[in-house]
Amino acid sequence: MAPRRTRTTERDRSRRVLSQNFLADPAAIARMVEAARPDPDGLVIEVGAGRGQLTRPLAARCGRLVAYEVDPDAGAELARVCAALPTVTHRQADFLAASPPREEFAVVGNIPWSLTAAVVRWCLAAPRLRTATLLTQLEYARRRAGDYGRWSRLTVLTWPEFGWRYAGRIPRTAFRPVPRVEAGILRIERRTQPLLAPSALPAYRSMVELGFGGVGGSLAASLGRRYPRARLAAALRASRLDPAAPVGHVWPEQWLVLHRLLHAR
Repeated sequence: MAPRRTRTTERDRSRRVLSQNFLADPAAIARMVEAARPDPDGLVIEVGAGRGQLTRPLAARCGRLVAYEVDPDAGAELARVCAALPTVTHRQADFLAASPPREEFAVVGNIPWSLTAAVVRWCLAAPRLRTATLLTQLEYARRRAGDYGRWSRLTVLTWPEFGWRYAGRIPRTAFRPVPRVEAGILRIERRTQPLLAPSALPAYRSMVELGFGGVGGSLAASLGRRYPRARLAAALRASRLDPAAPVGHVWPEQWLVLHRLLHAR
């Protein structure tokens, strides 16, 4: 018997492109809101607001909320939810095309997983962002926060200005439709006091990019392309780093120590 062919609707295509999996479990929704810790007087931008599952509880905890949803089907229902919430503004628009607010704000969202990297880049580039609490694929959240004992290039590059934290697991059964993998709450928080002076950031980032450049698979081999051998060896000893250590195993704090030692005048 030939396999049955099913008709692909516009809604199906939208879900596939936008990776839409809506939170349906009240406990998971409460956990997400608690992890976000909204400022009672502050502005929250909600990404991928869907049908308003997070919108209602977030609105009850913050001063003002702007809810973005690009999908027209979900957006129609979201509009009805927002109409009943006086402190909420509904935006039927692409969050990634929006300009960041000129005032301090937080981002919260059960984001489309296919757009995770783009949403994170938007958040990091927003000058007035205070925090971003994002529901991502579990592996992404744990990897960015160093939960596997390895650290990603992006996390290390931004560490002087942003803290990254894995804030817990959300089971895949908390979503509708149910995705194939579980989710994790990723918390990105701008530091009130950067760990490096702004003037030192370009040199730090250049060092990190060089370190992750991948020569010989070790930190020493990568950094040895620029820094004098004796000075690099002394800095590695002072940082208690094995010269053969893989780059991803170097903690962000150790990168900061290396930078201070290698760039000391």
